[in-house]
Amino acid sequence: MATELFDKIAVIGIGLIGGSIALAARRGGLARQIVAADHNAEYAATANRLKLVDHCGTDLAAACADADLVIVCTPVGACGAVAETIAPHLKKGCIVCDVGSVKQAVIEAMKPHIPPGVHYVPAHPLAGTERSGPEAGFAELFDGRWTILTPLPDGDAGAVDKVETFWKGLGSNVERLDSADHDRVLAITSHLPHLIAYTIVGTADDLGGDLDAEVLHFAASGFRDFTRVAASDPTMWRDIFLNNREAVLDVLARFQEDLFYLQRAIRRGEGDKLFDLFKRSRDLRRTLVHLNQA
Repeated sequence: MATELFDKIAVIGIGLIGGSIALAARRGGLARQIVAADHNAEYAATANRLKLVDHCGTDLAAACADADLVIVCTPVGACGAVAETIAPHLKKGCIVCDVGSVKQAVIEAMKPHIPPGVHYVPAHPLAGTERSGPEAGFAELFDGRWTILTPLPDGDAGAVDKVETFWKGLGSNVERLDSADHDRVLAITSHLPHLIAYTIVGTADDLGGDLDAEVLHFAASGFRDFTRVAASDPTMWRDIFLNNREAVLDVLARFQEDLFYLQRAIRRGEGDKLFDLFKRSRDLRRTLVHLNQA
């Protein structure tokens, strides 16, 4: 495993992802010093109490001073403002990385603020839980999970290689994709499922009426398991849908067509169509489990 890749790492945003990066980097010995900053003073205090990093404050710019790697772990809607804030304090040769679930919009927001001589390497770890905040972080979050890098066409190859080595040091498998391809893939594999989960919970709430207590009491394991992600950070997911709206709307339209097909099959009693769909879905699910991505 790679060790001491960086002298100083600065993590901006010390929630689930930021905290887990700090813990995994410490586990892997990837930096001599790991600091963090978060606008939320309570989060910063919690990070210090839990010793997630060597120090966590609320001054984003100060945390980035002399950092060799800066990882922006804020909601995607805040990435541009964060880049603008920290830009004057980034030293030449520093690498800036983000972890946003949307890449094209984040690149457009951050890239204009990256100073000459500083290398920007967008990334997205496909790992997470429904929990949020610094107490949710754990070092094993990225083990065996994919992290996607979306290098800029004019980016520094050496910096990209170093970021790939870093994420592998955190336990990730790493793949490189074009940013547009990333956003289309994530729209179907992550964003749409979250949208459906939020919608189902809302539908159950609307239909509950006088049965609200019964709906909660008798929620079957299928409902609980499928809607687990609806407990995720609402700010993060609001920003994701707003910043990847075109890709999400495209896959949502396709999903609606498939849903109408299923609706028609049920109405007409076409059991063969239902069986074929369910079997194909079961086989795909088993493949996901086999690939350890479930």
